[in-house]
Amino acid sequence: MSAQESAPDQPQGSAQIHHLPGQPSAPPTQPWPAEPDNPGTALDRDLVDTVRVNLSAVERRAGTLTTRRTVKKDWQAAWLLKAISCIDLTTLNGDDTAGRVRRLCAKARTPLRSDLVEALGIGDLGLTTGAVCVYHTFVETAVEALRGTDIPVAAVSTGFPAGLNPMDVKLREIEASVAAGAREIDIVVTREHVLTGNWQALYDEVKAFKAACGQAHMKTILATGDLATLRNVGRASMVAMMAGSDFIKTSTGKEGVNATLPVALVMVRAIRAYHAWSGNVVGFKPAGGISTAKDALGFQFLMKEELGRSWLEPGLFRFGASSLLADIERQLEFHITGRYASYDHHAVG
Repeated sequence: MSAQESAPDQPQGSAQIHHLPGQPSAPPTQPWPAEPDNPGTALDRDLVDTVRVNLSAVERRAGTLTTRRTVKKDWQAAWLLKAISCIDLTTLNGDDTAGRVRRLCAKARTPLRSDLVEALGIGDLGLTTGAVCVYHTFVETAVEALRGTDIPVAAVSTGFPAGLNPMDVKLREIEASVAAGAREIDIVVTREHVLTGNWQALYDEVKAFKAACGQAHMKTILATGDLATLRNVGRASMVAMMAGSDFIKTSTGKEGVNATLPVALVMVRAIRAYHAWSGNVVGFKPAGGISTAKDALGFQFLMKEELGRSWLEPGLFRFGASSLLADIERQLEFHITGRYASYDHHAVG
């Protein structure tokens, strides 16, 4: 990210993303809806243009998230169980098959081995992952495999991952996935709109996608690794929320740089600012490169400190991940037995 984003006149340690004069810096304190509640607003270009990011402050704040605090033993196990419930268990590979998707869905239904569930005494929790995320081709397969559960199927759409298909094709893809049973749609934006500052085009695009989603929740992937600066990340976040995004999401997982704590900090501060301005609630999904339990804890700490306890629930917070679950299982087995198992004891799908 460009060092030119730093704003020298901002006091050190101040809020890193600013929108309105006098905006409160404290996170929300009251409980919010269990799911996003964002009908969107009109595009306010003046508000978007006021977004500024203090790069050095962002990096300093993000760097302390995992060094100033830690959780151990039973507390760590509890945080990791909560993380499991927020995973969008994902397979987005060129060699995906119906069989792989069915195995992934079986894992989503029963994310922990039965002996670990018994040892932890959580049999009555009914623990599952937050969702299963697949390409449109496998939506019907996943819906059938998850029948009888409340686990939603999320479909990546709109020409994922590049998002460069014709607009009419993107809209038909969304509609087809919803018709096939997807309850969540992960759309990708046209990065050119962000890079050229064409906020009206970005707003119109995301708003059209939201209309095509109907009753399905829409997660807007900003592909932050392609956006060049944190200022662009902050402004794109605001525009996407104004256009009605139910979640904003960091990455497709296919960029050179995916979910990072500095990027996540800018995005969750934008969620705070948008809520203070509009009263609407938006969820957050970091995705790409989140593969260890330690990674998950860092993002959970961020959500708790910046947005509050309500944003630690799967209705408002998700991880996009494929291998994260295996490492969480390993950490939970170590918590129980004092020994680490090899990864093949905790295969995903």
